[in-house]
Amino acid sequence: MEGGNDRNYDAIVIGTSAGGLDALGVILPAIHTRIPVPILIVQHISASSDSFIVTYFDRLCTLTVVEGSEKAPLLPGHVYFAPPDYHMLVEEDRTLSLSNDEKVNYSRPSIDVLFETASWVFRSRLIGIILTGANWDGAHGLALIGLSKGLTIVQNPLNSAVSRMPEAAIETRKPDYILNLDEIGPLINSLFGLTPTQS
Repeated sequence: MEGGNDRNYDAIVIGTSAGGLDALGVILPAIHTRIPVPILIVQHISASSDSFIVTYFDRLCTLTVVEGSEKAPLLPGHVYFAPPDYHMLVEEDRTLSLSNDEKVNYSRPSIDVLFETASWVFRSRLIGIILTGANWDGAHGLALIGLSKGLTIVQNPLNSAVSRMPEAAIETRKPDYILNLDEIGPLINSLFGLTPTQS
């Protein structure tokens, strides 16, 4: 497999859709509180959604969970969720920006928009993860991360609530890892030399 423990990473991006709340409920609590990078997430949600996702995951895991906001700096150990009805982008100065431009892949927020902008900024120092979902959003962005020599991870379609999104990502470009949900958090910890028992 390409990628692995022989290089450093500066950020993690995660994209998911149908079934994503349950999937993130397995992964995020498993990630060590001392992880030295930010985690940026696009979960496809309704434009009229409230802040439930942020509140729920902030209580569920030891990481600091917030909604992405304009010009927000990317801090280690923080999880940033794209807000409803806005694309979330990474700027060259490693801050966030929000856009209400047209939908991409029928989605706003779009996984591809986040992944593509993050890849341009972080290049090989980016980890990209695609989880369960019903469309192909994120497949192109994850492929771009792979082409930039970042690390790519896809949830095992057989272990996904909805397999289409992982399948599309795998079909577009073979990822470095295809993993069951309960394997993703431990892998992330290991990439940073962390174990679940550390405090």
